Amino acid sequence: MSKREVQEVNAGSMADIAFLLLIFFLVTTTMDTDTGLARLLPPPVEEEPEDTPPIKERNVFTVLINSQNQLLVEGRPMEIRDLTEATKEFILNPLDDEKLPEKKEIEVELLGVQEVTKGVISLQNDRDTEYQTYLMVQNELQRAYNELRDDLAKRKFGKAYEELEKEEQKAVREVFPQKISEAEPKNIGGN
Repeated sequence: MSKREVQEVNAGSMADIAFLLLIFFLVTTTMDTDTGLARLLPPPVEEEPEDTPPIKERNVFTVLINSQNQLLVEGRPMEIRDLTEATKEFILNPLDDEKLPEKKEIEVELLGVQEVTKGVISLQNDRDTEYQTYLMVQNELQRAYNELRDDLAKRKFGKAYEELEKEEQKAVREVFPQKISEAEPKNIGGN
């Protein structure tokens, strides 16, 4: 019997196949993207005024998220889906309730004299709060401001806030400035 030689496999096209497979997986695979909050931070304060007046308790809307991702608003448990309406109620204080924030009248260019809340939203979460819950709470607070701004824009200018000119948007933001104070996370605990 004669020995047969083993034929070599032509590997020239293997590189092409590997390259095509790599391109296929790159095109068809989705990448997870990090979610975050788009916030414009205020400029650094040059010098802190020494005689800062204290904020009255009625002007602070306290929102806490505990380690079990439960929401506590003004000392009462609340579902996240109800936060937008509660926030709008706090900001507007339509019945001039003495337990809700005070208002002040200011002159706003393009809008005239407007009542503006002195209210501030204080948001604090536990160190063990899930990031998704934190984002959902942030979204609900932002939604409250967006809806209030949109309602005012439609009443005064006849169009949605996003459709307004820059000067008009600035006027609406003066009436509904976004005042959310975020405290350092701490151990709030849970039930």
